[in-house]
Amino acid sequence: MKLTFLTSGMMLAFAAYSSFSISDAYSKLLAGQLDPFEVAFSGGVFGFLIIPFIRLPSESYLDIFSPRHPGMWLVRAVATFAATAASVEAFMLLPMPEALSLMFLMPLFVTILSVTLLREKVSGWAWLSVVLGFVGVLIVLRPGMRALHLGHLCALIAAVANAVGVTAYRLAGNNTPRLSLFGSSLFGPLVGDGALMFAHAHWPHGARVWMFLFGYGFLAALGQLFMMMATARAPANRVALPQYSQMLWAVAFSYFLFHQPLDGWTFAGITVVTLSGMLNWVRQRIHYEHLALEERRAARLHLSVLPAGRER
Repeated sequence: MKLTFLTSGMMLAFAAYSSFSISDAYSKLLAGQLDPFEVAFSGGVFGFLIIPFIRLPSESYLDIFSPRHPGMWLVRAVATFAATAASVEAFMLLPMPEALSLMFLMPLFVTILSVTLLREKVSGWAWLSVVLGFVGVLIVLRPGMRALHLGHLCALIAAVANAVGVTAYRLAGNNTPRLSLFGSSLFGPLVGDGALMFAHAHWPHGARVWMFLFGYGFLAALGQLFMMMATARAPANRVALPQYSQMLWAVAFSYFLFHQPLDGWTFAGITVVTLSGMLNWVRQRIHYEHLALEERRAARLHLSVLPAGRER
């Protein structure tokens, strides 16, 4: 029963990251046809279709507009706006694996923010993992040997913004309604990208463009729904592991859809980035298994010292 529970959580996480990856591919297909801010704005518009499936029976639709922690809600909204706008631009300008490798720097920034803002203790293994991921990104980018441009900067901004959003959620606590969390991810792009798109926005023409817009916005929101369901069914360390399936999607799209094959150095760097994430997951799994073993030992010790009449 427990195994099925965990497996269902991981399968939902795979579905979430698959939705995110296909959504990113749709945004790249819109390069040169629509302004990046207009594409990111559509994510907020089509995301409203998911709200009925996210709302719990105990929640009110007003929770979208009435956050319990207004400051953290605003930080998450701004972070989501920056992350969506920057990631759309990055995917439009860079090969998907290259953009994604930079965005995988998010754990590094989360670790830094955890130490500085949350005062959390970070183990040496965690630092080794994030440093290894940073080395992998350097191999991909090869600064000084190739030109870096706006796409690389946007991917880096997306990584920082996502890390800020994660940290804001942890600062707000675990009692925040799901609709409030989802509302911040909708209104950030709606307000921020909506304000910035007016200078260059135009009405989309053609069923193909509308299909790509809908695919980007709806699948991004659907991924959020799957992720919420996954985190309710499996521990965070298990839900995080399927994130690296995004790189497989990105490499496949790069080869077969966008015809942008990887060179040897880029492939090597992506491998290092992926291994750094796997190292962090293995470390967390060993840690949680050790805690579970200690709890079982403590429970057996407690039973062994109970009086004979109270044993079960």
